[in-house]
Amino acid sequence: MPGLAFPRVPGHEVVGKIDALGGGVKGWKIGQRVGVGFLGGHCGVCASCRRGDFVNCTDQPVSGVHYDGGYAESMLAMPSGLVSIPDELGSADAAPLLCAGLTTYNALRHSSAEPGDLVAVQGIGGLGHLGVQFAARMGFRVAAIARGSEKEPLAKQLGAHHYIDSKASDPAAALQALGGAKVIVATASDSPSMSALIGGLAPRGRMIVAGAGSSRIEVSPMHLLFGSRGIEGTLTGSAIDNEDTLAFSVLQKIKPMIETVPLEKTAEGYQRMLSNKARFRMVILMNQ
Repeated sequence: MPGLAFPRVPGHEVVGKIDALGGGVKGWKIGQRVGVGFLGGHCGVCASCRRGDFVNCTDQPVSGVHYDGGYAESMLAMPSGLVSIPDELGSADAAPLLCAGLTTYNALRHSSAEPGDLVAVQGIGGLGHLGVQFAARMGFRVAAIARGSEKEPLAKQLGAHHYIDSKASDPAAALQALGGAKVIVATASDSPSMSALIGGLAPRGRMIVAGAGSSRIEVSPMHLLFGSRGIEGTLTGSAIDNEDTLAFSVLQKIKPMIETVPLEKTAEGYQRMLSNKARFRMVILMNQ
C-alpha cells in the first residue's frame, strides 16, 4: 500500500475533463469527461491484480489519502483508475455514484439474491438512499430499515416496498415476519444496529457490510450455524465496475440526492456533512 504524506488535498468521487496525458497513456483523450472513485487505480502486477481481483490490489492508492484528491481545481490520476462518464449524466449527479453508488450497486449485483427475493437496506443516508433505488430497479422486494417514522415516505418514494422503523420494533423480527431477508445491505456506520439485524436473515442469507462502524459487530454463533447464514464486506469496486454502475443508473433513471456548494465554501459543506444535515451527498462545484 502506498505511504501517507501530509499536507494532503482530500476528496474522492471526482468528475472533470482530461487536461493533459502522460507519456504512454492509451485509451483516453484530452477533453474527455472522466471520474475517479475511492480507489485510485490498480497496479496490475500484484498477486490480486494478476488474478483479476483489482479491488484488492495491494498497491492501490486511495483518492485524497495517498495522493491529492478532488477538493481542488485540478488533480493527477492513474489511467487504471479513470471512469468514463456517460453524456446522459450531469457531473454533479455522476460524482456520488462513483463511490456510494458503486458500493451499493456492486454489493447487490454480486449477492445471492434473485428477483423477487426480500432484500433489506439498513440506513437511508448517503449510501442507503442509492441502495434502495438499485435494489428496487433490480427486481428485489425491498425493505428499508431506519430509525424513526419520518423517513418512511422517502423510503417508499425511492422504491421500498416495506419500511421498518428500528426504533419502534425489533427489526429482525419484522424481517422474519416478511419471510426473512435473502440479503441485508448494511450501510449505516453503526455496528450495534447491524448486530440487531442478523436474526432477520433467511436461511443461507447474507449480511453485506458497506458501512464502517467503529465498534465490533456482535453475532450469536447459533444464528450462523442454524440456517447457514453469513456476514461479508464489500469495498466499492474497480473502474469498469464503476462504468457499469453509471450505465445502469442511466438505464434505470437512478440519481443521488445531492446538495451543492462552490469550492470556496467547501468547509461549510463539510461541516454540514459532519453534522448529519446533508441530504444526502455534498457535492463541490468548481467555478465555470
